[in-house]
Amino acid sequence: MPRDPGFLGALPRLSSIAAAPRESRAMPAYDATLAWAAVMLLALGLVMVYSASIATAEALAYTGYRPWYFLVRHAAFVAIGLLAALFAFQIPLKIWQKLAPYLFIAGAVLLIAVLIPGIGKSVNGSKRWLSLYVVNLQPSELMKLAVVLYAASYAVRKAAFLHAEQPLKQTLLRGFLPLLAVMVLVSALLLHEPDFGACVVIVAIAFGILFLGGLDWRLLIGLGFLLPVTLWILIWIAPYRLQRFTGFLDPWSDPLGKGYQLSHSLIAFGRGEWFGVGLGASVEKLLYLPEAHTDFLLAVIAEELGFIGVALVIGLFAWLLIRAYAIGRQAARLERPFTALVAHGIGLWLGVQTFINVGVNMGVLPTKGLTLPLLSFGGSGIVANCVALAILLRVDYENRRLLRGFTV
Repeated sequence: MPRDPGFLGALPRLSSIAAAPRESRAMPAYDATLAWAAVMLLALGLVMVYSASIATAEALAYTGYRPWYFLVRHAAFVAIGLLAALFAFQIPLKIWQKLAPYLFIAGAVLLIAVLIPGIGKSVNGSKRWLSLYVVNLQPSELMKLAVVLYAASYAVRKAAFLHAEQPLKQTLLRGFLPLLAVMVLVSALLLHEPDFGACVVIVAIAFGILFLGGLDWRLLIGLGFLLPVTLWILIWIAPYRLQRFTGFLDPWSDPLGKGYQLSHSLIAFGRGEWFGVGLGASVEKLLYLPEAHTDFLLAVIAEELGFIGVALVIGLFAWLLIRAYAIGRQAARLERPFTALVAHGIGLWLGVQTFINVGVNMGVLPTKGLTLPLLSFGGSGIVANCVALAILLRVDYENRRLLRGFTV
């Protein structure tokens, strides 16, 4: 039976590309605009984390903190992330494909370790970290990258069972259910921490990649019908999620309770207006807005840099997503399905997490504990984001080598 091209479409063969006139050998080795957009976001995050965290650090001065405490740590995380990115860029995608199942298993083991008493570290009632003494490791951030690689590898291995030309029963049993079972297990571990935000992002990555890999649309429709039932079960298990949902609909009904974070975030956005009150001049970061240097960093950016600052952040992320899609599409034309799905998966990851964080800060989504990629304070997230973008640049690098007639 001929293979359904699915997501890849009717694409030219690699041999025909090689036979075509080669691109100029002066072609850049990688997309510099993608790299500079990431660097600009990291640099802006460094400045804004320092600005947003000064008051918090001073409030903890009695424990030995200094005003630059969070700046120094965040700068160290960025440096480690860049070094990890340089290392990751050297690894060919065929190696990442072989490592994908093992990285996923390692991520699952770390998620289990977080829940073991005496090993996992609890902060504000959530057990999401493993203490490494000097820093804390958050396995859910690393799991996002592992899921991108694993889901792309899975979609390639199961390509014969994903497409609509196959019997629906066979597609369900051999293509869809195995990944669904794995995602249910991972989701159960994340919800037990609890980390509902990371669970949403990881599930979106996995099934988004499966859809791009050619999954029968009838199964996706069925999955869509299950989402309201799943949401109701999650609310029934943990009623505080319903309080968060109602609080997001009208934060001013309880501005000192369930609507406290969102109300102060909206105040910050309102104060910023077009051009902001000036760098360092935020009032909301003075211990009014909780998690100002992590989950609600965008609110501080809005207050200090105004609409222009927020538009710049969104514009840079939009460019990352545009380039991720274009790089993945080019890999698909070169008949490299794994690399194509990895590129699109990284774009999906950054896009979904950014959308949720921006939506939470602006009051259009319920409050969730998700950071803003590349900007918010947090070592595990910064390192995982840098490595993901290095892999994306590696996909682009290998694409360009093939277009110039070289091997990868």
